[in-house]
Amino acid sequence: MKSPGAARAAAQQRLALFDLDGTLLEGDTDQLWCAFLIDEGVLERAAFEAANADVSARYAAGEIEPAEFCAFYAATLAGRAAEQWAPLRERFVAASVAPRIGAAARALVKHRHSAGDELVLTTATSRFLAEPIAALLGIGHVVASELEVDAAGAFTGRNQGVLNMRVGKVERIGAWLATRGESIGRLDEAVFYSDSINDLPLLAAVGRAIVVDPDERLADAAAVRGWPTLRLAGRTVPDES
Repeated sequence: MKSPGAARAAAQQRLALFDLDGTLLEGDTDQLWCAFLIDEGVLERAAFEAANADVSARYAAGEIEPAEFCAFYAATLAGRAAEQWAPLRERFVAASVAPRIGAAARALVKHRHSAGDELVLTTATSRFLAEPIAALLGIGHVVASELEVDAAGAFTGRNQGVLNMRVGKVERIGAWLATRGESIGRLDEAVFYSDSINDLPLLAAVGRAIVVDPDERLADAAAVRGWPTLRLAGRTVPDES
């Protein structure tokens, strides 16, 4: 736990929270991972391709339960340990993720870092996939869905703990703050960027909510609440005015 002095110093920084998929990334990490594994011959196309499209579409529409969404993608990692997956993950991030992180998204993260904010990536994607993407973006903290491992260290294909999706994002960020000796009241001064109606609970919990290239339902919610809209897609420099 931080010393009182360190906790006070951290509290002087604003938290800048970022959703990943559809916000900083043009696409969905889990959907892209599943498609990558199909192309690599790791997953059977007949068994996974249509299901991947269905789960991804229902997530985008806010119509799938967190347990079903996270379980489907956790299953793609079953049977191997993190170190066994690592070479494929490295290729995946380089080939499928990095090209989909635009200059405007990178500039936004850099802007918040330059402002002295403490940066956090908060995503329903598993920590295993999210951590190298956060590192690529220069984001120091990751709050993500967690994967269960067996006694040998292999992923079981199941999740563990509270899923970092919908209201779970609020619960998990609160738990993360608690491990640092900080209260969830720190969200009162936080800014959160997201594109998705799935993130409405956390958007409503922070002091400043900014919707990024929002889906239709989130755009409507933002209009009612007076939340600003940021357009990153196709831009080289974000405009937060």
